[in-house]
This record gives sequence, structure tokens and C-alpha cells, in this order.
Amino acid sequence: MPARPDRDRDDACPGALRLHVADDGALARVRLPGGLLTAHQAAALADAAEALGDGHLDLTSRGNVQVRGLAETCGADLAARLRAAGLLPSDRHDRIRNIAASPLGDGRVQQWVRELDHLLCSGEPDLSGLSGRFLFGLDDGRGDIVALSPDVTLIASADGALLCHGPAGPGLHIADRDAPRAAALAAAGFLAAQRASGTRAWRLRELPAEHRPAPGDLARRLDAAGIPSRPVTVAVAPAPPPGPGVLPGPGGRPALSVAAPLGRLTTAQWRSLAGIADRYGDGGLRVTPWRGVIVPGLAPGADPQPPAALAQEAGLVTSAASAWHGAGACAGRPGCAKALADVRADAAAALASVRPGGPGVLPVYWSGCERRCGHPGGRWVDVLATGEGSYRVTVRDGLREAPSVTVTAAELAGAVAAARTTT
Repeated sequence: MPARPDRDRDDACPGALRLHVADDGALARVRLPGGLLTAHQAAALADAAEALGDGHLDLTSRGNVQVRGLAETCGADLAARLRAAGLLPSDRHDRIRNIAASPLGDGRVQQWVRELDHLLCSGEPDLSGLSGRFLFGLDDGRGDIVALSPDVTLIASADGALLCHGPAGPGLHIADRDAPRAAALAAAGFLAAQRASGTRAWRLRELPAEHRPAPGDLARRLDAAGIPSRPVTVAVAPAPPPGPGVLPGPGGRPALSVAAPLGRLTTAQWRSLAGIADRYGDGGLRVTPWRGVIVPGLAPGADPQPPAALAQEAGLVTSAASAWHGAGACAGRPGCAKALADVRADAAAALASVRPGGPGVLPVYWSGCERRCGHPGGRWVDVLATGEGSYRVTVRDGLREAPSVTVTAAELAGAVAAARTTT
């Protein structure tokens, strides 16, 4: 994305305090750094969605949660509920708490998340000037978070951490204990570069190339803060996200990974997951940037099928063979005024009528308009509403795209199934 020096406004990303008004009511985005939640906090979100919203929780591509259908006058009530649950630690810094972290990592990365979030909220350094789109990525070394192209990336290594602006390139090796503070200082370096560029860049890739922070600049910034570093090459290959099912976890304790159908959960499904975490896991949940939830800490040696069966009974995606695995959609009608179709209803009808997918099937995303809000990265199937009951289906890969086909809603199932298995 090129730099945008002509911007005359801040980004309009919603938060827990700054609500976005949509056609179906106001929308609040609750930041969950690293996707980390306790069962108590999950219950508080369900209570808020039922009492104030439409009874659903939407998962975002940053591992955050959205509540829709809110009355414009409920802001104070919502904020009070979130503060009481520990989900709104700073009013001023609410929207900058965008931290994605490897959800299957051990406690090391999760500790980084907590320390970095504390620094963001403390104002030392003052990072309140970051946009609500700026992303910190904390990768345990497997490459799942690198694939999200963070603006500041920390990667766990055997003897410390690797730090860089962007997902790869020249970077710095630092001690494990310094990693969160160094990441915050790297974000401060971005803000300094933004000011020097004279642009209103929201993300690193929007800065003009000549103004992007260099590793030497970051090393000097860290040295001034008493953080030793040395230059390294950062080159961790992007990796696919964890799929649904029972997966290996640290310490020999498996984890249950589930996906939310089209990225949306009812409060009943959400509470079911919280109950599974309490009964079978360690009492916590991890919301992923791939619109899923992981229940970590299942008992080692215990039968993992009971919790998986409970999740499946709740209507959650528990197998990579499900046609719903890797499928997403924007809000569409009636929630969004720009949408040209009820994409969720059309997507659900198409997915319900095809056979299960399986490994190798491309992700697919339904969009109600050209903005394609929330679409995935990498290679994916773009299903775009064009109006008058038709959709354009295209396989996209970064800036490249395959020839598209235009079909009616009734023809979607076959066209999407064919596109998802394109080689």
C-alpha cells in the first residue's frame, strides 16, 4: 500500500469506547491482546452481548472481539462492564492494544503479551499516537504470526528474541527479558519516522521507503534505553495457521482448536467454550487472528474427544475436513449500508450444500462490497457481491488474481467449491 500523505484525519477503527454506527446499530471492538481471555472475562463479554447487543460475538482478523447491534446510548454501560472484567485497562490507549501472538506457544510468548500490553497502557513510552490499525506480532518461531505482516515483530529464538520492523529483513537480537520493552521502543521509532515523513501513515508499509526506520536507528534507540542488541538477519518463513481439532500443546498438554462459522459465535456457543475451558482446560481461552478459539491446557493423557464432541455439538468447526473451515464473510446486509447482498445468508446456503473440504482447500471470503473488510491474506477465494443477486468469484494471491467468473447466488456452491480446489 503506498503512503498517503494527503490524509487529513485519524483512522476510524472502532474501539470499546469509540463506537462505530452501522445499519444494525452501533459496533464496539474489544481488544484482546494476544487473544488472551479468562473464562470469567469470556462470560462478561457474553453478558454484554446479550444485555446490550444482538446476542452474538464476532471474531476479527486481529484476534479481537466485536459486539454489534448496540444502542448508541449504551457506551457508558458497556465500558463499565468491560472495566469490571479487566478488559478496558486504559481509556486513552484502548485502540492501540493490537497484539497478535502465536496461540499454541508456551508461556513465554504469552508473558511477552502481558508485559507489552502493560507498557502500551502505561504511556512509557507514549504510543497513543499509533493508529488503531498498527499491529504488534509476537511469534513463537513457527511463522504463523509472521504471516500476518505485523508492523513490529518479535520472534522467539533459542537464546533470546529477534526484533524487526515489518515481518522480516534486517533486525536485532535482544535478550528475552528485554523483548516487550524493545517492541514498544520500535513502535516509538515508527512514530518518529511518521512525523519525519510528513505523512499520516497508519502502518509501516505506508511510510515512504526513504523514511522507514533502519535497524541502526532502532539499535541506537535501544542502546539509549539500556537494552543491548546485535544485528541479525530475520527470516522466518510464513506458516499456515493452526487448523481445527485437538492439537499438540506445550508441556504435553493438548489444546482444542475450533473455528467460528463465518467468524461469528452466538453467546451460547461462546459460553460453551468457556465451560470447556473451565472443565477440561486451564481455565483460559485464546482467540486467534484466524477467527477461531483455542482452549489450551487439556489434561495430558486424558481422552480429548469429550471436549471436542461438546464443541461440535455447539455448532463449532472442529475438523479441517469441514466445508466451513477457512470460510469467512463480512457483515453484509442488513448490518452494513455499503453491502450489496446478505452475504452471510448466501455464504451459509452455499457452504451447507457442498461436501466437506479438507487439507489443501483454499480459504474463501464473501464480501458485500469492493472494500472487502476483513478479508484474509495470502492465496484465497474472493466472493464479491456485485448487486442484482450476482457474485464475482476470483482466486487472489497478493496483487495477482486469476480470471473471475460471475454467478448467481444459486450457482455459488459449485463455483466456490471449484475455486477452492484450484491448483
